Amino acid sequence: MNKWNRRDVITAGAAMGLLPGLTWGDDGAMLSKTIPVSGEQLPVIGLGTYSVFDVESSPGEIATRRDIVDKLVAAGGSLLDTSPMYNRSEKVIGDVIDAGVARKDLFLATKVWIDGREDGVRQMRRSADLMNTRIIDLMQVHNLRDTAVHMDTIRAWKQDGRIRYSGLTHYTAGAHDALAKEMKAFRPDFIQINYSMGEREAEDRVLPLAEDLGIAVLINRPYQAGRLFRAVSGRELPDFAQEFASSWGQFFLKFIVSHPAVTCAIPATSKPQHMIDNLGAGLGSMPDAAMRKRMADYLASI
Repeated sequence: MNKWNRRDVITAGAAMGLLPGLTWGDDGAMLSKTIPVSGEQLPVIGLGTYSVFDVESSPGEIATRRDIVDKLVAAGGSLLDTSPMYNRSEKVIGDVIDAGVARKDLFLATKVWIDGREDGVRQMRRSADLMNTRIIDLMQVHNLRDTAVHMDTIRAWKQDGRIRYSGLTHYTAGAHDALAKEMKAFRPDFIQINYSMGEREAEDRVLPLAEDLGIAVLINRPYQAGRLFRAVSGRELPDFAQEFASSWGQFFLKFIVSHPAVTCAIPATSKPQHMIDNLGAGLGSMPDAAMRKRMADYLASI
């Protein structure tokens, strides 16, 4: 049982009548949260592309990714997060748009990850070209690399209408102090950080600071690189959670997106059935503060 992976958990859930997504029609539209700087609403479940969109642009691979994105859009989601660091992922997003996914239905977020102004400009132009878009919804400085230089460019492009929002990202708790410092210095529209039931360091400083400064928050590593699924392998959802979650994935994601400071979680997947499972976390009731504590206490006890 200690070798179960997410596929095993979902299969077991299906056998118990807990297949994710079956009650979507009764739950209404996906929950959205407000981007503080603009008032625009952003659906709380998006899609990360690290590794899982780094594939050849073959008909079969593109068809699978289009299916995943179609499911995201059909459920009311919109955000795709990528980076030049993710190798072929930006091009695959462009291929998916070419294959028929409407650009207007997507919120495209990518990153600049290089040193120097001119190299940054070239990288951002290439990102737009690869994704077949004239406007990038969110351009983020990846892992705080050359932030001052790139934020100047991003702000200039915002003035020109080529970028809609600015952002800063990191994926380790060890960088949170540096991120907090740059949040205060540069006042980005978004940050992207690691946060999950297994990595809660962001609650101490970064999430409260984002609320104070009016910065939207994207969450990466929502499953702690799969460790959370391994922690619950072979276990059924507790009775108290079955009122709001149909799977462990939804349990973990709802803990995240119910945090007042969190705007959107971006779990990555290359499997349509996992996309369906993830999207269920944006639907139906959400845990309140007391329930979030109960969820955390339960996970800590097993």
